[in-house]
Amino acid sequence: MIARKRRIEGVTDYKARANLLKGNIPRLVIRVSNRYVLVQYVKSVSSQDYIISGSNSKELAEFGWKKIGSLKSISAAYLTGYLAVKKVHDKENEAKAILDLGLKRSSKGSRIFSALKGAIDAGLKISCDKEMLPDEARIKKEADVDAIKEKINKKFV
Repeated sequence: MIARKRRIEGVTDYKARANLLKGNIPRLVIRVSNRYVLVQYVKSVSSQDYIISGSNSKELAEFGWKKIGSLKSISAAYLTGYLAVKKVHDKENEAKAILDLGLKRSSKGSRIFSALKGAIDAGLKISCDKEMLPDEARIKKEADVDAIKEKINKKFV
């Protein structure tokens, strides 16, 4: 009954979800709200999702981001993806995943693909079209991203 309600409301695309689960590969779930960016590394066992690791752009304040810029910008999305995968590498040796966009439309250079680029730069093995990723100048436009990446690297060695 709940599944039918979620389909009618347009909350879950069960056909796309079934295709993602068929591969039996963990998913990198990226969600962008009006205020934050959420990146999670999720494994599914018997159609039950287990979050292995995740990070929210609110966590960037711990590394000195709050004073610098917005928590939903392209730079913040990049750093959130980077942080989430560093946490995964803290728990697992080799991480690979497929991208789960949910109901979002994919557009070139968006915040979702910025978070994906951060995940790839942190060492996640994931296939994607390099054309969709934003360029370095756009990511580093807002703040000193490299300094915050160094702080993240120091914490997750």
